[in-house]
Amino acid sequence: MKNPLIQQYRSFLKDTIRKHIDFSKTDQNRGIDPPPIEKPFDDDAVIIELADAHSLKGIPGINLSDAIKKRKSRRAFLNQSVSLEELSFLLWATQGIRHKIDFGHAYRTVPSAGCRHALETYLCVLNVESLEQGVYRYLPLEHKLIFEFTEELLDRKIVEAVYGQPYPGKAAVTFIWTAIPYRMEWRYDLAAHKVIALDAGHVCQNLYLACEAISAGTCAIAAYDQEAMDRLLRIDGIDEFTIYIAPVGKIKADPFNTEGNKNI
Repeated sequence: MKNPLIQQYRSFLKDTIRKHIDFSKTDQNRGIDPPPIEKPFDDDAVIIELADAHSLKGIPGINLSDAIKKRKSRRAFLNQSVSLEELSFLLWATQGIRHKIDFGHAYRTVPSAGCRHALETYLCVLNVESLEQGVYRYLPLEHKLIFEFTEELLDRKIVEAVYGQPYPGKAAVTFIWTAIPYRMEWRYDLAAHKVIALDAGHVCQNLYLACEAISAGTCAIAAYDQEAMDRLLRIDGIDEFTIYIAPVGKIKADPFNTEGNKNI
């Protein structure tokens, strides 16, 4: 390809940028404290308790090999609710904390470059037992949900924000991951942005596999109206912005397909 823009954008996938960064000048190496693990919240915020991640009695589980074999993008959902316990499991599987190290670091259920974990998890809830429709945010340190706000015609607005793709409007809940880039920039400077994108992939794959354990499915969405989605979440689009989306809903029983999966 001779198009210079193609070459420029391909460079994002390479790691040559590290050769041009003076890592001694990163905020980490300048002795600046790391940013916090999660966004703060007000003392009077509405907090929803989640099921203990270590005693999920209603989650039947699935053999990992079977989950990998069955995994595929699913865009057709049943008109059934997801239980709060099932949602608790999905949140733990995608961003749960295994061990807090200090103010700015924690080991989670997914890997992250430099243990930086630059993502926040928002939920567009349409049909989850015990939760009213609205937008929520996951608090990984507490393993709880914070109720952010209600939004009229939420199902329609999220569909509009993904260029008319219909399945988030029919999902029980849609996971929306945002990036707070400075969490990664604090350590990696200009090398931060590629690994943030890689981290998002780690998280979403865990969601795919975890969905198989609860007779649910998901379909990752990377095509969305950036400004519309950021407005819907009421975030600034600069220091925090949407990076990945995945609607989740219950699915019909699907026989094993071990001969490949065209619907990736």
